[in-house]
Amino acid sequence: MENQMKRDFVTYRDFGAVGDGKTDDLAAIIKTHAYANEHNLPVHGDEGATYYLGVHKDTAEIQTDVDWTGCAFIFDDREQPLEDRSIHFFHVGRTIPSMTLDELGVTRLEAGQKKLALSKPLPCDCYVSLTDANTRLFIREGLNQNSGTPQTDCFILHPDGTVDETTPIIWTFPQITASRVHPIETEPLTIRGGTITTIANQAPSRYTYYYTNILIERSNVHVVGLKHYVEGEGDHGAPYDGILQVNYCANVTVEDCLFTARKIYETIGSAGRPVNMGSYDMRQRSAINVTYRNCTQTTDILDTRYWGVFVSDFCKNLTLDGCTFSRFDAHMGVTNATIRGCTLGHQCLNAIGHGLLTIEDSTLYGRSFIALRGDYGSTWNGDVVIRNCTWIPNLGQPVTAKNALIGGYFSGKHNFGYECYMPQHVTIDGLHVKDGAHEEGYDGIRLLGNIVGKCTSDEFVFDYPYHVTKTVEISGFTSDSGCKWKLTTNPYLYRDTVVTDRDAK
Repeated sequence: MENQMKRDFVTYRDFGAVGDGKTDDLAAIIKTHAYANEHNLPVHGDEGATYYLGVHKDTAEIQTDVDWTGCAFIFDDREQPLEDRSIHFFHVGRTIPSMTLDELGVTRLEAGQKKLALSKPLPCDCYVSLTDANTRLFIREGLNQNSGTPQTDCFILHPDGTVDETTPIIWTFPQITASRVHPIETEPLTIRGGTITTIANQAPSRYTYYYTNILIERSNVHVVGLKHYVEGEGDHGAPYDGILQVNYCANVTVEDCLFTARKIYETIGSAGRPVNMGSYDMRQRSAINVTYRNCTQTTDILDTRYWGVFVSDFCKNLTLDGCTFSRFDAHMGVTNATIRGCTLGHQCLNAIGHGLLTIEDSTLYGRSFIALRGDYGSTWNGDVVIRNCTWIPNLGQPVTAKNALIGGYFSGKHNFGYECYMPQHVTIDGLHVKDGAHEEGYDGIRLLGNIVGKCTSDEFVFDYPYHVTKTVEISGFTSDSGCKWKLTTNPYLYRDTVVTDRDAK
């Protein structure tokens, strides 16, 4: 430590890390961060070092800036016991004490409530998450059917009790069974550089997710220049929940990073039939104001052997800006999402949620431009804006009249725990469809899919309601085939939808 005293940072070698790619350095890494946290010092990786991290039961806690430029890590999951698979290698945690809504005198909330009557003022803006364990939503339908998840929400609360208008309260909570109020850190924390190679697990192909990754639970974090590779995937393995997890926090930016899609493995789902398991490289849960900027992946975004890299649950204000990914997925709901200057591949754009979904200056592949997930009710309770985009249906394979700009499936017979909506107002301002290859008799893509296929007359009875699109406004449409768009293959379902064609003469 004598040399360290002459520097304003510490390195892993200071605490005994070897960095030869063979010796397990996790214990030294943990000690380094513990010292750095205690003395408020940044941590630097050692130039040219490769740190091997194998079987472990402990986590390195990051509370200061990290610069991994010029160094690498090996995360070896081959021997990781299943009981230890949920232990993260790195954790970016909070250092400011939190509180509960109950401590602030709040025991219930209304959807859309704009201000909370706090028993005492907050010290600063706070991130709030809450749960009602007695109410279940997102009751999944299909091969991965389940009984739903406890009602969950998150928002940003200002010191006077005002709910930030960009993070509206979505659900009514007649009771709150759990909550956390976390002060939002004002000083940013940066993780810079570094190359991580994961040697994939060899576990049975079951839903035993691996979390051997970097978990971020602190607000105001910037990850820049990180690269992640995957080696050793075979004919079986357990899925991953991401090399980056961003959970229960706000204001996180991931920039100029490289990710790798995971190989798809099959298992038996809850309905007793084979299913493909989702396996991710980026995972967000109940996170607010998360932006991925100028990020891409190592694997071909059109290669269907690999799962989509990006997934999220219960988030608000997600943005992809200048990214090339195989998928964007709002799994169990997002409130407000923006896709800008991006290219999305074979799993394309899957959306469930609320608010405004904006896609602009982007190129999307996929059977639908926007796929409303049928397993969660094909619901987007809000509006969609598509601006200056290109759609290449079916990954460039021949297009059919069944290809819909907005697609999904709704049976009308399943209770998801909430009423389901198509986007209520759809605005299209500049869309080119590459449909030069198409089947015989093709006469153009459909804007709205035949989502409730059996609803072709008033004889169909909805056990659970579905609110279809109210208005579509379109301009600047072109296609390789020269065919104009059509509204739908099911005119009865959209009999009340008002369409305004700004290009009509």
